[in-house]
Amino acid sequence: MPGLLQNHTAVVTGSGSGIGRAIALGFAREGAQVVAADINGETAAATAADIAKAGGKAHHFRLDVADRAACRAVAADVAAKAGQVSILVNNAGITRRNAVTADPDIISKDWQDIMAVNLNGMFNVTHAFLDALRATKGRIVNMASLQSFMHVRTPNSVAYTTSKHGVLGFTRALAAELGKDGVRVNAIGPGFIETPLNEKVRASNPEIVKIFLDHTPLGRAGKPEDIVGPAIFLASDLSSYVTGSIVMADGGYRTL
Repeated sequence: MPGLLQNHTAVVTGSGSGIGRAIALGFAREGAQVVAADINGETAAATAADIAKAGGKAHHFRLDVADRAACRAVAADVAAKAGQVSILVNNAGITRRNAVTADPDIISKDWQDIMAVNLNGMFNVTHAFLDALRATKGRIVNMASLQSFMHVRTPNSVAYTTSKHGVLGFTRALAAELGKDGVRVNAIGPGFIETPLNEKVRASNPEIVKIFLDHTPLGRAGKPEDIVGPAIFLASDLSSYVTGSIVMADGGYRTL
């Protein structure tokens, strides 16, 4: 039986680990040719190798999404080696947890770095692949967050919260503009997901974990695999009349 993403070519940024890696592997299982892109070229290569070992087809590229010229260069390479892209997952992102009242030099650097990756990076990659996505009537899935709606009960993440509000705004604006071209643009809003990005915080500050879990009806942290189903749904024809939306995968956090 063909997979839900058969005959699609999907670019997944930040696919060397965590949520991005899980989505890349899940897309491959559904028949997509996957382009694994990550600022860490070795982990991107490992994701592609695991897809190939499982019988799938994958390519890998080192990509700093904050570098606009690099995004354009990788898009050209992808076109030459993998063909036209029909799915783009903007998953690459970073976070910092310094208070806005911290040393001005520190918080200013946090702000610049987070916006460069979480917002400018999403724009850079999307724009680099835009012609291909319009030609294929493609699908874009952006990684938003609980913090696209609220500043959660863990303080000291003003730049991250702002960036994730921006992801949701970008998603809705792009959906409105590209609908006429048949391109669907949606987002996923993960809750507290156990990934390498927050591994040190989880290990050093169990109180933060408790704050999240006490406010999550399902009573557990999410795993990267919990985001794969929503990503497949939004990238496949199952969601053919869905655009400008966000699918929350937060264990019910926003209900309390």
